[in-house]
Amino acid sequence: MKGNLERLRRLAAVLALVAVLALPAGVAAEDFLTLEESIELALRQSVLIHAAEEGVRAAEALKKEAFTGFLPKLSTSYNYTRLNSEPYTTMPALPPLTTSPSRLVVGTENNYAWASEVRQPLFAGGGILANYEVNRLGYDISLTEKAATVHDTIRDVKIAYFNILKAEKLLEVARQSVAQLTSHLNVARNFFEVGLIPRNDLLQSEVSLANGELSLSRAENGLELARSRFNTVLRRDIGTPVRIEDILAYRPYEKTLEESIAAALENRPEIRSQTLKVDQARSQVKLARSDYFPTISAVGHYERVGDRPGVSGSDFKDAENWYVMGQASWTFWEWGKTKNRVDAVRSRESQTQYVLANLKDQVTLEVKDAYLLLKEAEKRIQVTRKTIEQARENHRINEERYREQVATSTDVLDALTLLTSARSDYATALGNYSIDRARLERAMGVIEAKNR
Repeated sequence: MKGNLERLRRLAAVLALVAVLALPAGVAAEDFLTLEESIELALRQSVLIHAAEEGVRAAEALKKEAFTGFLPKLSTSYNYTRLNSEPYTTMPALPPLTTSPSRLVVGTENNYAWASEVRQPLFAGGGILANYEVNRLGYDISLTEKAATVHDTIRDVKIAYFNILKAEKLLEVARQSVAQLTSHLNVARNFFEVGLIPRNDLLQSEVSLANGELSLSRAENGLELARSRFNTVLRRDIGTPVRIEDILAYRPYEKTLEESIAAALENRPEIRSQTLKVDQARSQVKLARSDYFPTISAVGHYERVGDRPGVSGSDFKDAENWYVMGQASWTFWEWGKTKNRVDAVRSRESQTQYVLANLKDQVTLEVKDAYLLLKEAEKRIQVTRKTIEQARENHRINEERYREQVATSTDVLDALTLLTSARSDYATALGNYSIDRARLERAMGVIEAKNR
């Protein structure tokens, strides 16, 4: 019976290989994905990463905008003024030259003016530099936030990938169980037909097979759901066929808990981001304090006027004039407005420091939790390996004893249940180990695209 089953499996494998080779080359290559290719596709498709990239571009634009505060500013204006009458002045009478006041025109009704100005800030109490630092740090923060999104995406792809492999292993276990239950049912039916066992034993075997087929159906649904989640993470159509490389294997994790925590505190993008926010808040304090000081600028002004749109002068004014001046302005009293603003941003600086301290505590806890789960899964793998060996031998012995009619059908079914449970536990432990390792790597801020 075992030989027949083995020949059927080999035939099915050959037929599957022929079917794959018969497909067009592009189709087979498109469906098959390695872990690295899955991660690359997810990073390319992720809307969250696209959103983070837009945030980076926005922050970069703000940084460039803040840099313009160091540069001279150019402005120009053109205006037209229409008076109700020509401006004039009255000259008093000057006997004996004049005996009555006279009217002297001093301007024109139509007045046009065009002016250009260059203004270079020389001193602003450190406000320009502080504003640039705030926006430069904002750009660096946006980069770390994008890095965190990339880390999250890689973790999600790994979890979805390993969940598929785990579901495939569980499906394989369910199929093996159904095949063995079917084989046992055939033996039990033969024994019943020759009167060696009662009908109750046959019914028990049939019920066990029905339960095995139900478990097989659940395993098939579990695999289909895992594939759908994988497609969702990669932003593909939920029904896209999924074929991935089987890399589910046990790889010992060599780092200690202390080394893992140290790596997390050094590498986590969230910690880098919050550290930059502390620096940014410190620069915002400097920016607020700059209002205590005067601002000094150098100004160059050029102007053309006239009574016609061409601003070519008039009978009363020259066509052009210019001047250069230094300008200082200082608002020295606003009823404590600047002090209150400085106090507010200092409180926000303290707030960011407290948040950073709390974040480090949370990261430490997250790493420890992931590390302990990984070690637990590691031990479970070792235990289930031994359990499979014992369960397989127990099933073989009971099956042989049943054929010799020195064991009951219940003994065989119990042994088969134990073997199926051991195989399922091993597949689950192996899958969970890879998933827990992906979570630990994310908690440490480590990107490891390959499953080495």
